[in-house]
Amino acid sequence: MRIGELAERTGVSERSLRYYEKQGLLTAERTPGGHREFGEWAVDRVIRVQALLAAGLNSTKIGQLLPCMRDVDGGPSERATGRLVTEPTEERRRIEGLIADLVRSREVLDEAIATASEKTAAGAGAGTRP
Repeated sequence: MRIGELAERTGVSERSLRYYEKQGLLTAERTPGGHREFGEWAVDRVIRVQALLAAGLNSTKIGQLLPCMRDVDGGPSERATGRLVTEPTEERRRIEGLIADLVRSREVLDEAIATASEKTAAGAGAGTRP
């Protein structure tokens, strides 16, 4: 598939896809006319890259991790090292901390919403009494 179709199927801009290719996160074959051609596997790769970026990893770290992740072919890379276990584990801990912080923030907001709702309901009821 060409870059435009990959962009459409993944919701990622062509510019970002070119950046991923430049960073070694994505590879493309070239047609005789110089156009990029991606295999079906590229859809899953782009989605995975997007998820890792959303988790706060930079493209360098993602480039280090991708060889050790299972792609559509299902096989692990032979380039996996102990470092590529330690670093993702640390990243996972960081993300878990962010999630815990967000859950606490949500609980505080829920409490504020409930309190405000009770107060609003009580105030509305007071205005309807004879």
